[in-house]
Amino acid sequence: QVQLVESGGGLVQPGGSLRLSCAASRSIFSINAMGWYRQAPGKQRELVARITSSGRTNYADSVKGRFTISRDNAKNTVDLQMNSLKPEDTAVYYCAAWGATTPDYWGQGTQVTVSS
Repeated sequence: QVQLVESGGGLVQPGGSLRLSCAASRSIFSINAMGWYRQAPGKQRELVARITSSGRTNYADSVKGRFTISRDNAKNTVDLQMNSLKPEDTAVYYCAAWGATTPDYWGQGTQVTVSS
């Protein structure tokens, strides 16, 4: 079991930046992978970025070159640096921790709104 708590969401203008942070209730060293999903109103939840225990990353095509995921095993945190934000990035962002093959644990979500 692991509890995940997100922080860092908010309102930002197009072209701006935000940094989301996910704090885990226990060590993430042995967790296979952690990542971020998002869900916009009326849309399905989608994977934004994922990082494995070895540091391998993958990103949704829509955020490549703009978002960076990082993992700090010492602090039990996973961050998502979001740059050059667009209105279409507006969504609730969820932190997730993978079990063997699927994300088994979720945070409560944090709202990101990109608007002028």
